Amino acid sequence: MKRLIIFSSTLLLSAAVFAYAIVAQAWNIGPKYNVSFSSNAVSGIFKTFKGTIAFDEQNLAASNFNVTIDVASINTGNALQNKHAKSDEWFDAAKYPEIKYTSKKIVKAGAGYQVTGDLEIHGVKKEFTIPFTFKKAGNNATFTGTFKVNRNDFRIGKPGGDVADVIDVTVAVPVVKA
Repeated sequence: MKRLIIFSSTLLLSAAVFAYAIVAQAWNIGPKYNVSFSSNAVSGIFKTFKGTIAFDEQNLAASNFNVTIDVASINTGNALQNKHAKSDEWFDAAKYPEIKYTSKKIVKAGAGYQVTGDLEIHGVKKEFTIPFTFKKAGNNATFTGTFKVNRNDFRIGKPGGDVADVIDVTVAVPVVKA
């Protein structure tokens, strides 16, 4: 009986250690995030960003991002331009209310990282890689990334015209350990 208890305890402890080893640190998104975009003709921000983040620099295989942006939260600083961006000519916020990103893998890349996953905008889903850095300070950290999105890949607006096809995107997401 004693051996059974010792064996069971050892098995439970081993299972707990294994479970801990495959789960990355969960992070809560802070309120002062920034998701901004710019091109030759327009710039602005998205005001609503949410999701789940699990990230551990020592366990990238268990790390993941699952985030969304509310398309209707677009703010270019111009009410008429905001309305136009939400229309069916551009983002079509009524039909496609969210921009979604779900990671598939995260790898170390130089001084930072790269996350590869599915980016879905305007009903079009494509594999997309985003470079980012992760700066930790105690229970807080910040994810920062800058990348380019070709709006034609996602059928946003008509190709050419006044707005550049390639849009610069900058993301800064402060997080707190969950």
